[in-house]
Amino acid sequence: MAIFLNENSKVIVQGMTGSEGMKHTRRMLKAGTEIVGGVNPRKAGTKVDVDGVSLPVFASVQEAMAETGANTSVVFVPPAFSKAAVVEAIDAEIELVIVITEGIPVHDSVAFWNHAESKGNKTRIVGPNCPGIASPGKSNAGITPADITGAGPIGLVSKSGTLTYQLMYELRDIGFSTSVGIGGDPVIGTTHIDCLKAFEEDPETKAIVMIGEIGGDAEERAAEYIKNHVTKPVVGYIAGFTAPEGKTMGHAGAIISGSAGTAESKQAALEAAGVKVGKTPSETARLMREVIENL
Repeated sequence: MAIFLNENSKVIVQGMTGSEGMKHTRRMLKAGTEIVGGVNPRKAGTKVDVDGVSLPVFASVQEAMAETGANTSVVFVPPAFSKAAVVEAIDAEIELVIVITEGIPVHDSVAFWNHAESKGNKTRIVGPNCPGIASPGKSNAGITPADITGAGPIGLVSKSGTLTYQLMYELRDIGFSTSVGIGGDPVIGTTHIDCLKAFEEDPETKAIVMIGEIGGDAEERAAEYIKNHVTKPVVGYIAGFTAPEGKTMGHAGAIISGSAGTAESKQAALEAAGVKVGKTPSETARLMREVIENL
């Protein structure tokens, strides 16, 4: 099985006709994703040929859903227009919207997150500023390369796109049920905890890799959840052990307050919950390999 995205997912691309949207639509199709169309009001009614596949362009998410049965949208819309695109997807009550766009103002993310909540959370938001979701052998929605790994028993949830790819590559001989890149912004839709819950409930996921990074308290909260609710083995990695104190780091979420938010505090919280934490991605992969061997 897989979480959130599987072989039955019908995907539309908001912003498909833009350069990034088109590039990744082509890549997702090659990965076997069932893409059923795109959304661009200015080009509604036209069709786009993508490597021999003719994809219709719709005026709205609602129209695309009505015509194709789409249940997933991937957003490749510039930051200034992303809020409107996500709100449109929420209003259409699509099941899943994956927001790839980087640089969305935090107040816009807060606005569409609150909008989803006001609508009863019928739409799961993943992102923004994320690589998306990959369920190897089933579907790939976002920018995660599809040829890194095959299907297997490991579930992965990560704030970092690059580290997602590295862990998938290092454990490619074992394989993954689903990889979820949740994004590193201060306000995101789907959290570590959401993914941990889903992986715990997925019968084909046997172990979980959780990648965090310095800043905020998401990993500490995830550690508390693991301690109380997760029975499957979890291996963790926190990016930022060597970050210089007091220096602003790359991801917008990397804001440290006192001792909270440091790599050391996150490691301590995770280890107290029974999570094995690697100091490097390679050590993390080795720890997971040991876990799988002992299952």
